[in-house]
Amino acid sequence: MTDQEIVRLYLERSENAISETKAAYGRLLRSVAYNILQNAQDAEECENETCLKAWNSIPPNKPQRLCAYLCKIAHRLALDRYDYNTAAKRSGSIPLDELEECIASAYSAEDRLTATALGELLNSFLGSRDYDTRVIFMRRFWFGESISEIAKNLHATESMVKSRISRTLKQLREFLKKEGYDI
Repeated sequence: MTDQEIVRLYLERSENAISETKAAYGRLLRSVAYNILQNAQDAEECENETCLKAWNSIPPNKPQRLCAYLCKIAHRLALDRYDYNTAAKRSGSIPLDELEECIASAYSAEDRLTATALGELLNSFLGSRDYDTRVIFMRRFWFGESISEIAKNLHATESMVKSRISRTLKQLREFLKKEGYDI
């Protein structure tokens, strides 16, 4: 079933929308959540919550790219769950810690970037990078994949992936500095 057909089911309030969503994207949604949470049960709960949020938000929303829409919901839910699960521990195993030193100053600056503005800056930065760099960056920091998973999926060496991530983070720091956010 195509994305447009699944969205149509949501718009018609057909309960089949949930089952079709799970059939088409359940594995991906669980993977997004699992890469952040490292817990299969929590990942499955995020998948279910994603379907519920999609049910409650379509309509009025009518996403053009259902996969991206659902992944964004699952990603946010997983990060919320991660924050909840680690509130006392603060373990730091999530790869977003790698990004923290790049964006912390920009995000906490006096004029305080909003999440939307930060997203626009990141989109601008990534838009100026080559395809492979964007894929590695998104796999690492959006989907939460490990360096070894990225290397395996891209048929590359781990050292190449580490090097690309390191170089990209350095370039991101420089980009944010040029935008007026001293890191």
